[in-house]
Amino acid sequence: MKRLSSTIFFSLLAFAGCGQNTNSEKNSSFNNTLLWKISGNGLQKTSYLFGTIHLLCADDAGLSANMKRAISSCDEVYFEVDLDNMFEMIGAMSKMKMTGDTTLHDLLSDADYKKVKAYFEDKGPMLPFSMLETYKPLLAASTLEEGSMPCDNTAMMEQVIMQEAKQSNKKIKGLETMSYQAGVLDSIPYKLQAEQLVSYIDKAGKGSADDTDMIEMFKAYKEQNLGKLEELMLQTEAGISSFTDVLLYNRNRNWIAKLKTLLSDKSLLIAVGAGHLPGEKGVINLLRKEGYSVTPVENKISGTREI
Repeated sequence: MKRLSSTIFFSLLAFAGCGQNTNSEKNSSFNNTLLWKISGNGLQKTSYLFGTIHLLCADDAGLSANMKRAISSCDEVYFEVDLDNMFEMIGAMSKMKMTGDTTLHDLLSDADYKKVKAYFEDKGPMLPFSMLETYKPLLAASTLEEGSMPCDNTAMMEQVIMQEAKQSNKKIKGLETMSYQAGVLDSIPYKLQAEQLVSYIDKAGKGSADDTDMIEMFKAYKEQNLGKLEELMLQTEAGISSFTDVLLYNRNRNWIAKLKTLLSDKSLLIAVGAGHLPGEKGVINLLRKEGYSVTPVENKISGTREI
């Protein structure tokens, strides 16, 4: 489960995987950078694409000089969702709950339910368990991730980017709504989600392979190794693999359709989960298939060559 839920760091819903094989040749096609330049195909202005991580240690949440230039030069900043819209956040709360007044108690045995409840209450999440047990289990699991971080102070890469964008008075927008994101999880049977949650709790803190995968994911992100990130994300739990298109690839295609219009007359900084970028069905390749030139930009925090 941790392997599955840890992909929340790269895309809120990018739990998908399997169905594709990765190899060193494929991975080597992605330069080690999270920042990419979008040009060509008749564009009047240059835009940029950046791969985010939804939670990381605060000390690692810096922006390179080139990333700051990309933000300052663009007209608008697009995230997966509009993180600056509090009304949308509040409206999406109802979508986080399971339909039909379902709770975890309806999905688990008494023993597993007690185990999950005790674990949540021990970890002391931001929300009371009485509320969390009504949430879609994978969303509930995501609230535990901060406690699994190898540091005391954490940050959201999106918040760091948004703060920089606001200093330059940039408009903040979203490629999709929070309600849509939360609703997509209805595609995965609640019972399967609940079973994954129990599996996560059973393995938590036991030095399992899932813990190693999470460490490897953080390492790959810090090294800006998109090929490695793709490889790790494709190792998800077998039960989730059949939902790859709905949770990941369909969203990528939807974004491309929207970006074709948005990019035509504006310079954008598009910041989405890094897991969305690589691969045949990833955003980088889909943009290239539409005729855009997508090229790597150096993204070192210091000693960077200017774009």
